[in-house]
Amino acid sequence: MFPFPETACGIMKKDIIIIGAGPAGMAAAVYGVRAGKSVLLLDKTGFGGQIVNAGSVENYPSFKKITGAELAAAMHEQALDLGAEFRTGLVTGVEDRGDVKIVKTASEEHEAKAVIVATGASNRKLGVEGELRLTGAGVSYCATCDGNFFRGRTVAVVGGGNTALDDAEVLANLAKQVYLIHRRDSFRGDAATVRRLEAKQNVEFVLDSVPVEIRGQFMVESIVVRNKMTDEEREIPVNGVFVAVGQEPDNQAFTNVLRLDEAGYVDAGEDCLTGTPGVFVAGDCRVKKIRQLLTAGSDGAVAALAAVDYINANS
Repeated sequence: MFPFPETACGIMKKDIIIIGAGPAGMAAAVYGVRAGKSVLLLDKTGFGGQIVNAGSVENYPSFKKITGAELAAAMHEQALDLGAEFRTGLVTGVEDRGDVKIVKTASEEHEAKAVIVATGASNRKLGVEGELRLTGAGVSYCATCDGNFFRGRTVAVVGGGNTALDDAEVLANLAKQVYLIHRRDSFRGDAATVRRLEAKQNVEFVLDSVPVEIRGQFMVESIVVRNKMTDEEREIPVNGVFVAVGQEPDNQAFTNVLRLDEAGYVDAGEDCLTGTPGVFVAGDCRVKKIRQLLTAGSDGAVAALAAVDYINANS
């Protein structure tokens, strides 16, 4: 993550406060300030969100190829130049006082007329040796984002739900060989997708198996799995490992103003409305089918314009 410039402590009063400075939050900031509103972004670590860890981005319109860090820096610079303000701080809660919202951090409180929650969601990790070290060097959490880098190569997908099945199907159309690794003897995802994968000659199911290590000196070279029934280990040579074991949204601090589903995502649709007047949501932290860089930015624009309309209607 990129750190924010240091700012003086003290309460700030803004039209819009955005919690989270990833692509959704920064897009919301751009649309908010362009609509003439004062905007503050708060993030616990810095700007950019998960995209800063991407070594290459090739699915964002206008850039044939750009690193995630470069793209995040460009978004940050644009928002700053337009007049948005950034501050580092872990937001611990939001208090709804009708026309005024109080956004609390560990050391400060800020006032806003509207709040946009854009806290994102983090990919659940396998927790095995080699995973973190080789992230971006063959370990990926998004087949749609990174699958094209493995065209004609050998990959593994870890997981048993619809995301893992969909990732395996995407990769089967690109890669030479796909190993689909799941800890149970059957998949939790759609049976129709399972049948399609079974019919593909370049897909092999590795069931009742759990990853124990991802190996490689500089890039992924293999994944080691342990069969839960026999306790035997198998090393599978692969060029990439796609982890699809779920995501974890960071919304628990806002349950008083947000309605969450069972998985912890904000129960809000494409309009980014939360049900609490003056509180909006954008990006991967809300219920949605497609979680991509571009859809996060789209959410940011929708949420910001909804916040602007709310402020104008209540001023």
